[in-house]
Order: sequence, then C-alpha cells, then structure tokens
Amino acid sequence: MLNGFKDFILRGNVISMAIGLAVGTAFTAVVTGFSKAFITPLIGLATGSVGDFSEAKFSVGKTVFPYGLAISAAIAFVITAAVLYFLIVAPLAKVQDRFAKAEAADPKSEKRDCPRCFTEIPAIASRCAHCTSEIEPIAVFLEPEKVAVPAAR
Repeated sequence: MLNGFKDFILRGNVISMAIGLAVGTAFTAVVTGFSKAFITPLIGLATGSVGDFSEAKFSVGKTVFPYGLAISAAIAFVITAAVLYFLIVAPLAKVQDRFAKAEAADPKSEKRDCPRCFTEIPAIASRCAHCTSEIEPIAVFLEPEKVAVPAAR
C-alpha cells in the first residue's frame, strides 16, 4: 500500500503539478499587485472615479456592496489567464507538437471488407479467413517503412 503511494507521489505529473501550483501562486500575486497598482487606477480614471477603482462600492440600506473588488479580481484573473495561456501553454503545445513522435498505425487494426464474402478482414490480409479467397492487400499498408508483412507459408 505504501509502495503505491510512493509511486504516485514520485510520478512526474504530481511533482510537475506541485511546482506549477507554487509558480502559479507566486505569479498570481504578481499579477494581482500589477492589477491593483496600475490597471484598476487607470479604469478609475477612465470612468471618472478618483484614485483606486477597487474601492468603489454602493450601499443598499445599511449593506455595503464593494463591486470594485469584484471587478479588480476579475481583471486580475483575465490578465493571469491570458499571460499563462499566451506565454506558457501555447508555446509549450507547439514544442510538444514539434517533438512528438508520429505513432505508427497498427496494420492489424485497420479493417476492410472481403470483396467476395463481405466479411471484415485485416487490411493487410492476402487471403480471407472466412471464404479463403485470395485478395490483394491494400498497398498503403505494404510499404516497407510502415509495416513488415509476414512471409507466406
């Protein structure tokens, strides 16, 4: 039971996730600080509020609604998501696509119908297993770099 837990913890995905969470938390603090220091005051100036827009609020009776905090948090979220996507996720996806190995298709998994009895047979088959008639294999799967065809008996 403990060996399974140790394998789970030491798996690369869990460690990468923990590192990503720590970096994401630090990055979120930076973006939130940037948003509070520059973005929300600029929005406050543009909308006619004086100073920090995050302190904007309205009251209904004795209840105070600080809607500026919600808008400030939404702006910080959008900035964080955009920076993470455009600077980390999109470039890493391109790198992974560039270095991803093309998986060779399993020639036995590709199927076609026998032209004589219409049963499903492998695409590289040269004889139908059901009616035993000889069939021309599909040429795409016979290319030497894709698959090695077993020798006839």
